[in-house]
Amino acid sequence: MESTGKNSIFTEYTKLFGQFKLPGIDMGAMLESRRKDIEAIAEANTTALAGVQSLAQKQSDILRTTLGELQAFVTRLTQGGQSIANTGDTVKQTLHKALVDVQDLADTAYRAQSDSVAVVTKRVAERVEELKTLLQPKKK
Repeated sequence: MESTGKNSIFTEYTKLFGQFKLPGIDMGAMLESRRKDIEAIAEANTTALAGVQSLAQKQSDILRTTLGELQAFVTRLTQGGQSIANTGDTVKQTLHKALVDVQDLADTAYRAQSDSVAVVTKRVAERVEELKTLLQPKKK
């Protein structure tokens, strides 16, 4: 799923910035750091997309199951296979299952979000360490 021009773009940036020599600044290290930032953002986006897809799949499964149960319930009622007394229990069970399904969806959304945030947080910590290294005076 990676872009075929990703490496060529960084190569072009490296050439462009390589022309400028700034005392005390390692342009190669700065460009490598930016490359890692972009990769972290891409990974966070991929993780978020996977989470959204998982959430959509769960919602689809829940809807399909609920509609199947509703169809079976209506069929039982219309064919006289279920008494009115049992209808209250069926509604109670259905509401309980709906609450469990909503909790499951919320957990899936939370996991997707926390996974994406973890990727970005890790990169921010790495970036802080890189900056510390870059800003330290070079030993002669």
